[in-house]
Amino acid sequence: MATKGGFRWIIIALLFYITVANYIDRSAIAFAISDIKGELGLGPAEIGLILGAFGLGYAVTTFLGGIAVDRWGARAVLLTAAVLWTASIGATGFAGAFLTLYIARTVLGVAEGPNFPALTGAVSRWLPPHERAIALGNTLVAVPLALAIGAPLTTQLIHVFGWRGMFFTLTALSGIWVPVWLIFFRNDPEQSSFVGDTELKHIRGGVEAARNRVARHVRHGFTDWRLLLTNRTLLANYWAFFVFGYFLFFFMGWLPNYLQVTYKLNVREVGLFAILPWACASVMLVALGYLSDYLLKRTGSFRISRSLLIGVTQFLAALAVIPVGLVHSLPVAIAGITVAVAFSMSANAAYYAVNVDIVPGRAATALGIMDTGFAISGFLAPVITGWVVDTSGSFEYAFLLMAALALSSVLVVLIFHRPDEDRADQPGGVPLAALAAAQ
Repeated sequence: MATKGGFRWIIIALLFYITVANYIDRSAIAFAISDIKGELGLGPAEIGLILGAFGLGYAVTTFLGGIAVDRWGARAVLLTAAVLWTASIGATGFAGAFLTLYIARTVLGVAEGPNFPALTGAVSRWLPPHERAIALGNTLVAVPLALAIGAPLTTQLIHVFGWRGMFFTLTALSGIWVPVWLIFFRNDPEQSSFVGDTELKHIRGGVEAARNRVARHVRHGFTDWRLLLTNRTLLANYWAFFVFGYFLFFFMGWLPNYLQVTYKLNVREVGLFAILPWACASVMLVALGYLSDYLLKRTGSFRISRSLLIGVTQFLAALAVIPVGLVHSLPVAIAGITVAVAFSMSANAAYYAVNVDIVPGRAATALGIMDTGFAISGFLAPVITGWVVDTSGSFEYAFLLMAALALSSVLVVLIFHRPDEDRADQPGGVPLAALAAAQ
């Protein structure tokens, strides 16, 4: 029975929940790694390899996941992924040696790879253009929020049940979502009995109707790989998102160990100190999602509403991380890390929205390509950091490397990230004047 309106936001809530579960599952090992390395006898380089194993599996399926979502829709793809990672996170608790733990983490990466392509594909079909950055912001805030609540949650579970029991307990977090997804989600709002005519008209009206006809026409056809792999705005977006991923995987994987090793904090103190950076990132991410769509409505410019936000936030993240590497002070470290995490994550919705803005009919595939670079950063950031710490004995050069990467992304965005110019002639796109009129 159809409702009067607003069901699309229930869909966003479902995507929000599973993304929270996704990130708590993938980040939990960072808080357990101290106990794991003691039990299994692992060094910094081996820890880096284990933390990076997730990125290897993730790189394969996040790319293929985008193609699968554009072909079969988000419902089946995300369902399959959630079932598999629920099983794999539980299996991590049985790991008894480096190899079995490495395999378990790789399988978890394989399972979680399709999550964000599916999220993007769902948003592209369920939300009109002027609500997408808001919807993405409200969904993607699940990432820092999961890391903020996951820190005390996982450390408390470790304290009560041990690291193995913690992984066993987390399996329920994703498992309870599966039947709810099956009941309420459909690939297109037209297929849902919970969507009324008024809401459907709101979603599909004007510009969306034209885009949707094109998307349906190409859904089973040939993907324009040349467009997705040569468009300068998409390429700039891919690189900036890779750098964002490097920041995220560094702090998600190494922050607890950094605080323990450098400032001699215990695991429960680390859990408490880890809340602040991710909580601030949660607030910033939602705020900039709203700001991005507000600027788009006021200016009609994707350069201002997307590119400018990405460039400025990456620049501020680069500045914030430099003193963390150069000054040995816990207050300076917490302040710098908080600012760096908050700003590096705050433009997350803009990265995602650019794919929908440029290629609405292939948004999930474009996201899959972008997320593949993100996955590679998920392998490189932990491994490179482990090698740097192992050879130099400190985190100084690891922080300075992040600053250099962030500054490189700022230059790339300033020069090449021009969505207004690169979007106008894309398949499924519309003239900017028509978009502004529709909004």
